[in-house]
Amino acid sequence: MILYPAIDLKDGQCVRLYKGEMEQATVFSDNPAAQALSFEDAGCEWLHLVDLNGAFAGAPVNAAAVEAILAAVQVPAQLGGGIRDMATIEGWLSKGLARVILGTVAVENPALVREAARAFPGQVAVGIDARNGRVATRGWAEETDVMVTDLARQFEDAGVAAIIYTDINRDGAMQGPNIAATEALARAVSIPVIASGGVSSMSDLVALRDTGVIAGAISGRALYDGAIDLAEALATLRARPAAAER
Repeated sequence: MILYPAIDLKDGQCVRLYKGEMEQATVFSDNPAAQALSFEDAGCEWLHLVDLNGAFAGAPVNAAAVEAILAAVQVPAQLGGGIRDMATIEGWLSKGLARVILGTVAVENPALVREAARAFPGQVAVGIDARNGRVATRGWAEETDVMVTDLARQFEDAGVAAIIYTDINRDGAMQGPNIAATEALARAVSIPVIASGGVSSMSDLVALRDTGVIAGAISGRALYDGAIDLAEALATLRARPAAAER
C-alpha cells in the first residue's frame, strides 16, 4: 500500500481543512515546495496535491505553487482541484504532473473522464468525495444524490488509474478513516482505491493495509502534527506481513 503525503494548497500556502471547510484552514507552511522536498527526503514514493481554491473556482488557482513543487522533487505527484476540461488536463500533464484527479467532472461530465483516460493511459484518476455515502462536488460545497459505488462502477471499463475516495466528515478531523466504506468500495470495483480523510495514526495505516484490497492512503494533518512519522510509516508499510500478501 502506497502512502501519499498530502499538500493542500490555499492562497499559495500549504494548509489543512477541517471537514472540508475553507474557513477552517490551518496553515502549516508558506513554502509548499520545501514541504514537498521534506516529504521526498523522508522517502515517499508519491505526493498528493490539491488546489483547494481551484476546486471552488473550477480552474487552476495555485498553479505557481504546484509548478514550484514539480520543479523541486523527483517523485511523481498527482493533483486534484479545478481540473474540469481537456485543455487543463493536457496542460498539467505537459508540465510534469504524473496524474490528474478528476472529481466534479466525474459526476457532471463522465464522458470527459473516459476521453482523458483514453488519451492519457495511467495518468487519470477519479476523485470521489462523499458525505454519508453520497457524492459531493465543487469543492465539497454541493451534495448530490449519486451514491459512491454507483459512480465508481461507471468507470470500470474506462481505464482510470485509481479512485481516490474521501470521507469528508473524517477529513482533517483526526478521527480515523472510514475503513469499512473504503474497503467496501475497493471490493466493489476492480479499479485501485486510495483512501483519504481521517488517516491519523500508524494503526489507521496498518488497518487500511491489512484489508488487503486498498491500494493507497493519503495523509496530511497527521504528518504535519507529528502524529505519524513519515519515514517510520513508510518503513512499516514496506515490511508487509506475509499474511497480508495472500
